Amino acid sequence: MNDVIHLLPDHVANQIAAGEVVQRPASVIKELLENAIDARAKNIQVFIKEAGKILIKIVDDGVGMSVTDARLSFERHATSKITSAEDLFRLNTKGFRGEALASIAAIAHVELRTKRETDEIGTCIKIEGSHVVSQEPCSMTTGTSISVKNLFYNIPARRNFLKSDTVETRHIIDEFQRVALAHPNIAFSLVHNVGELFQLPASNYRQRITNILGGKTNEKLVPVNEETEILTISGFVGKPQFAKRTRGEQFFFVNDRFIKSPYLNHAVTQAFEGLLKDNAYPSYFLYLKVDPKSIDINIHPTKTEIKFDDEHALYAIMRSAIKHSLGQFNVSPVLDFDRDPTLDTPYDYQNKQASTPKVEVDRNFNPFRSDARGERSFQPPFKKDPGSWDSLYTGLQGEDTEVSADVRQIEFESEEVTGNLFGASKGGEAQNSTFQLNKKFIISTLKNGMLVIDQHRAHTRILYEELLKSITVSAAVSQQLLFPLSIQFSQNEIAQLKGIKDALEQTGFIFAEISSDSVEITGIPTSVSESEVVMLLEQLLADFENEVPGNNFSQTDLLAKSLAKSMAVKSGNLLNSTEQQHIVNGLFACKEPTLTPSNKPVFITLPIEELEKKFM
Repeated sequence: MNDVIHLLPDHVANQIAAGEVVQRPASVIKELLENAIDARAKNIQVFIKEAGKILIKIVDDGVGMSVTDARLSFERHATSKITSAEDLFRLNTKGFRGEALASIAAIAHVELRTKRETDEIGTCIKIEGSHVVSQEPCSMTTGTSISVKNLFYNIPARRNFLKSDTVETRHIIDEFQRVALAHPNIAFSLVHNVGELFQLPASNYRQRITNILGGKTNEKLVPVNEETEILTISGFVGKPQFAKRTRGEQFFFVNDRFIKSPYLNHAVTQAFEGLLKDNAYPSYFLYLKVDPKSIDINIHPTKTEIKFDDEHALYAIMRSAIKHSLGQFNVSPVLDFDRDPTLDTPYDYQNKQASTPKVEVDRNFNPFRSDARGERSFQPPFKKDPGSWDSLYTGLQGEDTEVSADVRQIEFESEEVTGNLFGASKGGEAQNSTFQLNKKFIISTLKNGMLVIDQHRAHTRILYEELLKSITVSAAVSQQLLFPLSIQFSQNEIAQLKGIKDALEQTGFIFAEISSDSVEITGIPTSVSESEVVMLLEQLLADFENEVPGNNFSQTDLLAKSLAKSMAVKSGNLLNSTEQQHIVNGLFACKEPTLTPSNKPVFITLPIEELEKKFM
């Protein structure tokens, strides 16, 4: 038999490696930014066109490369970071495997321009699908400029899996922010098409966070600092009152590398125990310094997951450090047994003298004074003439029969029930046949059984259809706020709000102003209370981030779904009989009462036959 095992060509192997390293345009930007940082750049510029699908260009002022290094950098596993396997456990650089440039060059048109400070001219290399097209001298300043054009041009299937420009741009911004937050000493800029999204000067950690997320973020931050033998923690956590319903502002950096760690995230959440509302997530920007020998960062192709030697110790240190910071800055309650705060003298009374109280006495009052008949009587001093108090009881005797007769003549109006969907009594009279079970289900009777309705899902379906009608057919009614409501958002969230502003106004919201980091609202839908606006908008933005629509119809549908889910009555709310009946009637007036907008069942029916079987 012929041999069946053979070596893959280099360009095929590079394309396979690219599937692990390069998942979308944001992956390219991450790898190239890390290369620029390893090159000791102080200024890094990022240019993208059409969310990176057409062009990704990164320019830095790093040390540059020689002619030989520039050519060799596109070979697989060519790196200057490690020389042996032991070096993997003492890494101090971003890239080290030597796969990034080779993978990118295999699936795009790449042009590299680089020059060292000691060289008179630079080098320009053009590569298309792993094939070197040209390599020639060029004129440029010290540093490196690399352009990646037509990403996935030779893999149409991968290109078709890319999302819309809005989604891909959002992923690019996320990767850009992660790298920029980890290196505040480097100046970054990001330009999309012809618009500048970020211009970040070199600064410290606090200023970098504020420059990215908005100026109002500064007042929300609580510093965290802890230094131990195995771990050094620095950074900031957000105050509990500013906690959001999304996990967007949660960043871990280990040795200046962004990571994801559910285990350490749980430690932060435990430090906020008792300080957060339900379904609220704290913000944190935590920078960890550990011995490179105690971690393994080579367990994932994108290097966003790290394995620690002693996770339990890190967990305990982080939780206690955050608790200490929250208590130190009076964010969490602290018990002080040395003094009683109720004994503190108010500032307004420190220099005042105690005044002598005045006592007024009625010297003519004598409780034992005798009347004209010689009998002693008690007369209260505060009211000498009781008046005709006995007139208050005039006419009460002997008129009980008339009052009772009048009461019997009063007629009470009964609420009219239309339709006979839920059946009627034997006498034909309408009656209320609903009750609430466990503050979650509404039980109603049918002609041939019993109906069990999930109150949250039912109300969600009702609001969903009402919102769709408001957005697509006619605008909803708004309630004006006495004082405008100002809400702080990040730049990404502001961009999302601008995209759905018109649809939100159709539902009843009125926006007075939308700035770069805040929104001013003067009107809200009638079914929403002012205290729910922040929660509702945060949940809406979270839904749009996790499930981005591709066209206007799906955007309207997702908007109606998110608002209905947030505005609907929750499980655990006690409903009176009128509210229960309103949900039942509203549900069966919907076009599709059986399913929620997420295609989950709203109610179930239990026929009489099935109930009778339970008693056999």
